[in-house]
Amino acid sequence: IVDRKYEEFAARLKQRSLKDVEELAKAASPVRGFAQSLNSKRPGVIAEIKKASPSKGIIRENFNPAEIAAQYEDAGAACLSVLTDADFFQGADENILIARNHCSLPALRKDFLIDPYGVIEARALHADCVLLIVASLSNQQLEEMSKTAFEHNLDVLVEVHDEEELERAMRLSEQCILGVNNRNLKTFEVDLEISIRLKKLLDPSRLLVTESGIATVDDVAKMKANDIHAFLVGESFMKQPRPDHAFVELFGKPETV
Repeated sequence: IVDRKYEEFAARLKQRSLKDVEELAKAASPVRGFAQSLNSKRPGVIAEIKKASPSKGIIRENFNPAEIAAQYEDAGAACLSVLTDADFFQGADENILIARNHCSLPALRKDFLIDPYGVIEARALHADCVLLIVASLSNQQLEEMSKTAFEHNLDVLVEVHDEEELERAMRLSEQCILGVNNRNLKTFEVDLEISIRLKKLLDPSRLLVTESGIATVDDVAKMKANDIHAFLVGESFMKQPRPDHAFVELFGKPETV
């Protein structure tokens, strides 16, 4: 996926210069506070809008980002995560604006970004937060891209998979939101204990978002029992006819704090 992203980045740069993307970013709709919204709900749920994935193929045939976004807001989601990768997740850049136009929630651009260009482009696409995946980026890239994000008033979700990656993520600004992906990128196996293990290494006040594999009420209860109250969930919702009903079944109605 990352190899493909470098090809894609080169092609995008030919189509639209960095200067042009900067101008589009300045003209984008006002940013909505992603971290602020996530912290305002208990549990704080980032609900994902995703049609497909490399490991599962097509997850949702009847895919309507506008409808899904509105349903998520009604259900009590704090934020949205919107896939923009086309080749592997059948996402699209325009889905961020479509989703934001049908709710008041802030949106994460969910993609494999590899250059500050993609961060600025995220703001041009009306995103409120970007995902930085530690496994696919150098320390220099992480530093430069997170700094670029903050300069454009974007929040940053830094995703890690193990202790070594967490250590690298902790070198970045405390403004960054930490996300723990429970899915092994090499085997695609899911282990919820990863989030629990890494949470114990953090200051109790540090927000941690658990990602992947949250599928049952017991999974949610297990996380809450270990002082994890922020979640990113997509597949469990996307597989159901009504994502909002699936949301309420899993989390109930989150409270505003």
